[in-house]
Amino acid sequence: MGRTLPTTTQIILDEQQAFLNFRRALRKEDQRVFDELFARARKHVMAINQADHVLPFEAILLAMLLELMRDLIDLKRQRGP
Repeated sequence: MGRTLPTTTQIILDEQQAFLNFRRALRKEDQRVFDELFARARKHVMAINQADHVLPFEAILLAMLLELMRDLIDLKRQRGP
């Protein structure tokens, strides 16, 4: 039997774990932001799963950027012209 491949959710969690020492060095409020970035990346599991031509962390970062860009666009809309 072949090896079972990890799920995309597990890959995201593994990447988050790999940065545990980095997270610990952050201030408490930045640790919450760090956690929120990974939570937002998990909203795009299907898209990350389809990005098989890039490294998993690259796809995770792109998902994080997508969420941040959505926030920026929403803020600009609220602010008006």
